[in-house]
Amino acid sequence: MSNTVVPVPHRVTLAVRGTDALFPVRRVYCVGRNYAAHAVEMGHDPNREAPFFFQKNPDNLLLSDNAFPYPSLSATVHHEVECFIALQGGGSDIAVENALDTVYGYGVAVDFTRRDLQDEAKAKSRPWEMSKAFEHSAPASHIVTAADIGHPTAAAITLKRNDTLVQEGNLDQMIWKVPEIIAELSRAVRLAPGDIILTGTPAGVGPVERGDRIDCAIAGIAELSFKVV
Repeated sequence: MSNTVVPVPHRVTLAVRGTDALFPVRRVYCVGRNYAAHAVEMGHDPNREAPFFFQKNPDNLLLSDNAFPYPSLSATVHHEVECFIALQGGGSDIAVENALDTVYGYGVAVDFTRRDLQDEAKAKSRPWEMSKAFEHSAPASHIVTAADIGHPTAAAITLKRNDTLVQEGNLDQMIWKVPEIIAELSRAVRLAPGDIILTGTPAGVGPVERGDRIDCAIAGIAELSFKVV
């Protein structure tokens, strides 16, 4: 019997394609402005500056086949489709040449952003976690293992809103590639099995409204569909 003073929080897990296995999520990291065209549309220099990271919480993940509830406090919520990495290993100061050894698999996710709250926080030089780490702000697909597909370096990544293509890019357009992302992040924090890393979004981010249908995919890897309610 547990001796905790409050109930132990539910452990968030992601499904693994083709198996009954579940991937337990420890932490969720995100890479900002990792596609040049997206950096430009957000008003930033697309040159290869050092990557920066922020976090969402594991229980911010929205599992497949669930609707995304439009959040409170915001009137402008933007979609950002991303490839995510699921880690089976970790450590600190991981060498680039060893980074892929830590990868268990890949999937597709959406980093929802309360853009109006983020813009206000930026204008006031305040942290903007509240624009990123809110309930259900990261819908995520199942995981496809690297053992099945290897480590893709080029694949189309897309998001459709109500059957209209609004985001389109390719993994080969990432400014910082997967091994570099892992190596750079491991300089700041100690990575561990169960960590998820969202790798950035291509251009075309934009608002969603209640009633929208969102369909996103990384060609040959994973798909994710849900409604905004």
